[in-house]
Amino acid sequence: MNINLQLDALRSAYRDGSTTPRQLLLSLRDKAAALNPDYHLFIHLLSVEELEPYLAALDGRDVDSLPLYGVPFAIKDNIDLAGIPTTAACPAFAYVPQQSATIVEQLLALGAIPLGKTNLDQFATGLNGSRSPYGACPNSVLPEYPSGGSSAGSSLAVALGVASFSLGTDTAGSGRVPAALNNLVGMKASKGLISTAGVVPACRTLDCVTTFTATAREASQLLALTARLDPRDEYSRANPLWNDGSAFGALRPFRFGVPRSQDLAFFGCTEGPLLFSDAVAQLQALGGEAVELDLSPFLEAARLLYEGPWVAERYSVAGELMEQNPEAVLPVIRAVLAKAPAVTGVQTFRAQYRLQALKALCDQALEGLDCVITPTIGRPVTLAELEAEPVLRNSELGYYTNFMNLLDYAAIAVPSGFMANGLPWGVTLFGRAFTDQYLLSVADALQRRSAVAAPTTVARNDRARLVVCGAHLDGLALNWQLKQRGARLLETTFSSPDYQLYALAGGPPFRPGMVRVKEGGVAIAVEVWELPSSELGSFLTGIPAPLGLGKVQLSDGRWESGFICEPYGLEGALDISHLGGWRAYLKTLH
Repeated sequence: MNINLQLDALRSAYRDGSTTPRQLLLSLRDKAAALNPDYHLFIHLLSVEELEPYLAALDGRDVDSLPLYGVPFAIKDNIDLAGIPTTAACPAFAYVPQQSATIVEQLLALGAIPLGKTNLDQFATGLNGSRSPYGACPNSVLPEYPSGGSSAGSSLAVALGVASFSLGTDTAGSGRVPAALNNLVGMKASKGLISTAGVVPACRTLDCVTTFTATAREASQLLALTARLDPRDEYSRANPLWNDGSAFGALRPFRFGVPRSQDLAFFGCTEGPLLFSDAVAQLQALGGEAVELDLSPFLEAARLLYEGPWVAERYSVAGELMEQNPEAVLPVIRAVLAKAPAVTGVQTFRAQYRLQALKALCDQALEGLDCVITPTIGRPVTLAELEAEPVLRNSELGYYTNFMNLLDYAAIAVPSGFMANGLPWGVTLFGRAFTDQYLLSVADALQRRSAVAAPTTVARNDRARLVVCGAHLDGLALNWQLKQRGARLLETTFSSPDYQLYALAGGPPFRPGMVRVKEGGVAIAVEVWELPSSELGSFLTGIPAPLGLGKVQLSDGRWESGFICEPYGLEGALDISHLGGWRAYLKTLH
């Protein structure tokens, strides 16, 4: 059975009767069973009997009654599925959960069907997919390379066409490195957006559940369905409204950070620099302005993850087993965790202080940027290289990924090209927490570079745009109210020729009123500012009548939030439209 498993295509196939959930899942199960001896992608592939309750739950249901009706998905085997063993790739650690992880419960309620539990680097400690007693996971394109890890089997399930999407986890890059190596989108959402209740911790304070999909649009759809505050998870966080599903859309001009050349590392790969330069050029072609970024504080934060005390957090999960039964844990994992018992509280707090200092520097570097682009990996390594130098090569794979969760950023790995040998290559887009849907919009635009169709809405992030026409203009009496809230000037432009401008009665400060009219309008000089969305509410409540915020059309046809005036406020006002702007009017007063 050859069915396109992408979400929209699969829904169409169900609608037109090309297949049914039962037909599809049983066919995919057979395909997965045939692939498993070579790829070791599943630790537990659900039997026909284990699949039946999920299939039976859809009997008699209409395809449009559930958002993920009949969608096959795979689950990394450190995420609980009720009644099925969770192993974390360690047989001695295995247990059978009575309740599924919250994210799994959500997906089941939405109509999705689990195909099985996927292979991983033991205890999610590794970025390569070769650290498992259930077998190393080769790459989906070139078998002499690894799949990437630790969410190895999850990436293969999608790349090899047995699941529409899969769940992974990401603490240091486990949801992004495998995506890059298998031509997938790996979404590491902001910490806490997707519940980690029912997930075996790697580092509890840093862990994220991730998704693997073929497209950024699908990742956006899944995030919109699952980003919910979860009382089972004390690290769960509410998703701000600016980051809901409607924030996914078409790009307008944006600024993105590009690491300085001295911060880029490709570890001897000659193709990486060219592929990365091409990805930067693609973002510029999409309307992006490239801004050089000092990546050194980000990279210093990355080194803290394994060189600092966070290794002790990993030890809190596997340590007891290591002490009681050392042979149950793979030698390479034991070596990584060996120094954990010696970590002191003093070392831990000193590292936390240093991390906070680095975060302040990194957050400052992101001000004024919509996102940052980096390679996802510096260079691919072969399975033979990993076997010869497992720690060094694994460390190289995490060069661009290890800092993300420590610094509380959102990140999306997206395919952007292929190497000469056919191996996929990709980049990561990252930004401030809760800009996930915006990052997915950029990733989507990057994926659709040659496509005609585009999203119908405009992408949003954690910054709001505001059109000002009077006392809030740069350098004027009330401009401080914007700058005090961290606003920056984006552009000086004009409204569409549909407005009249009035000098309102009263003052100081003297203020204009801008009114849209059907006839007799002119273009008014305005400025477009950008400020944190979290500050917009306090700004709005401080605007006195008769002014308020509404939508203002600019000269290029865009509609942005901006100052408008209630008609009653024009009583006693002076029409100054012919002057074309507030600054011109102020000059007439001197």
